[in-house]
Amino acid sequence: MNPIDSLTLEVADPRAAKRFYTAFGVGSRVRLRASGAPSAGFRGFAVSLTVSQPADVNGFLGAALDAGATSLKPASKSFWGFGGVVQAPDGTIWKVATSARKDSARATGRIDRLVVLLGAADVAESRQFYVEHGLTVARSFGRKYVEFEAPADSVTLALYGRRALAKDLGVFVEGAGSHRLVLGGVAGSCTDPDGFAWETVSMAAAS
Repeated sequence: MNPIDSLTLEVADPRAAKRFYTAFGVGSRVRLRASGAPSAGFRGFAVSLTVSQPADVNGFLGAALDAGATSLKPASKSFWGFGGVVQAPDGTIWKVATSARKDSARATGRIDRLVVLLGAADVAESRQFYVEHGLTVARSFGRKYVEFEAPADSVTLALYGRRALAKDLGVFVEGAGSHRLVLGGVAGSCTDPDGFAWETVSMAAAS
């Protein structure tokens, strides 16, 4: 089962966003939709790219910065590996990381996993909502983190405590207005406990 069949970002300028995401290297992974919905501060989510080694982290982050992204956390080593965080010109936050601390080859430009991280006020409540909508839990760490099953080479959905997610990304937790994110997939047309919107796949049209 693939919980997410489409990932739509609502942006003020779809043409500019398309140029950015093409340069960033994820243009084929996201859909874009024009929207002027008010949004301020942290939108409550991030998209995470898992890659094989530091060279790939630096490659993606460098491409994003060259295309106009803002650095929120410069690439660096940590106890879990190597990674960094940027914010796209449209406001979407992207995390790029690897569990490897050293390069074993040249950068490949390949994305091993793409994960949508939703910040939840109550991870247990949101987990129950998604289970009731047909998703299967793959990994769970109580009220801290939940990841749902997804086929290889597809988009994975995960829940993270909102405050913990904001801290991990290097942003303030406060935010209001539209999430500027619409997910299409098995959950159908609904809105989760944190206000994230889902559409049936046929409704999630690309721009």
